[in-house]
Amino acid sequence: MSRPPSFFIAGVIQGSSQDRGLYDQRYRKRLTQLLKQVFPGALVISPFDLHPNGIDYSLEKAKATFMEMVARAIECDVLIAYLPEASLGTAIEMWECYRAGIPIWTISPMRENWVIRFFSQRIFSSVTSFEEFLIAQAKEEVLCAVHRSDQRSEGFSGRAGGELGP
Repeated sequence: MSRPPSFFIAGVIQGSSQDRGLYDQRYRKRLTQLLKQVFPGALVISPFDLHPNGIDYSLEKAKATFMEMVARAIECDVLIAYLPEASLGTAIEMWECYRAGIPIWTISPMRENWVIRFFSQRIFSSVTSFEEFLIAQAKEEVLCAVHRSDQRSEGFSGRAGGELGP
């Protein structure tokens, strides 16, 4: 691999909470550890880790931070979407990455959810099945993603009109 890959961990932060409650964020640490174990030197971007107090930001700062994170998502080689439940922010990140030609690997029991089905290149039912994939066969796909990302940054177009869906 010419350079270490970059991953963006999209996932539930508030989810379907009707108040200021947060979803348990420990999944981010586990996913980061798995990615770095299989891809030493990988850059793993996790919005909550960068902005753990984002829930307390003013509306203006929160919006700017969200837009910044979406921009960072479309600069990565692979988006990892963790969706044990629906997440509006993650759906937006998935949409933007799909439009940019970024592979999306989703961990979710919601296999029939349209956003997940439409935009995910791979869907895993659990973190364990994701881990098994990473160890057994992810390296070649990530190498291809890094190559495509490098081409995009050199001015080539991303998606060639086809879908990345399963």
